[in-house]
Amino acid sequence: MKENILEKINQAPVDEPDRQYYFMELARGLVEEKSKAAGRKLTFCVVTFGCQMNARDSEKLEGILEQVGYMKSEDENSDFVIYNTCTVRENANLRVYGRLGSLNRMKQNNPHMMIGLCGCMMQEPHVIEKLRKSYRFVNLVFGTHNIYKFAELLVQTLVQETMVIDIWKDTDKIVEDLPVDRKYAFKSGVNIMFGCNNFCSYCIVPYVRGRERSRAPKDILKEIELLVADGVKEVMLLGQNVNSYGKNLEDPITFARLLEEIVKIEGLKRVRFMTSHPKDLSDELIEVMGKYPKICNHLHLPLQSGSTKILKVMNRHYTKEQYLKLVEKLRKAVPDISLTTDIIVGFPGETEEDFEETMDVVRQVRFDSAFTFIYSKRSGTPAADMDTQVPDAVIKERFGRLLKEVQKISAEETGRLAGTVQEVLVEGTNDHDPSLVTGRMTNNLLVHFPGDESMIGTFRRVSLDNCKGFYYIGTERR
Repeated sequence: MKENILEKINQAPVDEPDRQYYFMELARGLVEEKSKAAGRKLTFCVVTFGCQMNARDSEKLEGILEQVGYMKSEDENSDFVIYNTCTVRENANLRVYGRLGSLNRMKQNNPHMMIGLCGCMMQEPHVIEKLRKSYRFVNLVFGTHNIYKFAELLVQTLVQETMVIDIWKDTDKIVEDLPVDRKYAFKSGVNIMFGCNNFCSYCIVPYVRGRERSRAPKDILKEIELLVADGVKEVMLLGQNVNSYGKNLEDPITFARLLEEIVKIEGLKRVRFMTSHPKDLSDELIEVMGKYPKICNHLHLPLQSGSTKILKVMNRHYTKEQYLKLVEKLRKAVPDISLTTDIIVGFPGETEEDFEETMDVVRQVRFDSAFTFIYSKRSGTPAADMDTQVPDAVIKERFGRLLKEVQKISAEETGRLAGTVQEVLVEGTNDHDPSLVTGRMTNNLLVHFPGDESMIGTFRRVSLDNCKGFYYIGTERR
């Protein structure tokens, strides 16, 4: 049987995605055999760490696993468990190692169990060495650049007794039209580009995700049209820096132009996007955001620091004044825009004066919410080797002050909509009260109001009766 499979592997087509569909058929036969041996349908569980790019990648993994005959489960005690990892912060890596120990104990009681690891963490060479040495019970390891090869790697894993490792340093390849298992029927993420060229001095992402690669506009539009035909009403355009979309295409196109084409798609009600880099936020894009109601009035615009000195050391390529000028332009073009951000506290060399500059921006901009982070030293980045590391006690004290200010302003900004009626897209029933449903407004805020699961995926007009700080309690207006 094994010799037969090896012969079939050697006969696989060369062109993609035909090659991967060929391997899906091979995998289906192998999974059927394993299911018969187990006397039941084999299950899988994909656990996602990190960003929305990872979440979208996980949907692709799940789509392929279902295609080859596995049954989806939320229980990690499954026959095939995949951790789709993040490595932006050190504790993300530690969390994965900790959970692998628990999986090993489960595997000892389940002879059919396989363990897979993929995502950004796998692109770090020292991680691969550690896995080879201390986690030899892991069956499959692959990275961010070859996720489209998952069906092929799955076949190798099913027929090979030793650990399968397939890590690429980089790629310019983009493979379309593979199966996807969407988490929501009514909304979906859509990758418009991969990788990052910015090399912020604290960030590991360009090293693990590779250089920027933009998808062709026609492929993006085709994907969204198919999604809309399948019931999707809202799309989130995904990229490490969507504002630089299209620069590396044979026929360059700006992100603003792409947006203008996307909003023309009939049946599509909302368009979101993230993440935006301030240095690439053009006047053209701001104008387009203000021009089309389909584009949600929410923008996530990472600040990272309010100090021009620190921003320069971070390699962010904008100043405090330029960031504030962008905010002014955005609010002029989209008066009701909701602005959210990321802020790092304790970057090497940050003084009290630098920190106060950040606090000043927070008070001037009045973000609707902010993701605040204590600086995490990442091996392999320039910032990790800087000899001006800030003492932990100082960082924690500043972080507490920032968090207090951010939360106070956020509660005040959220409350400005109290008493108004807003259109919301119902995303699900409330986790804590089944008599309520949860909807999301165009500005990304949540509102909980009476309803049932028949409303999921529909738009409703809801009165925002009571602000609870970061969300609303409301009632539907018919």
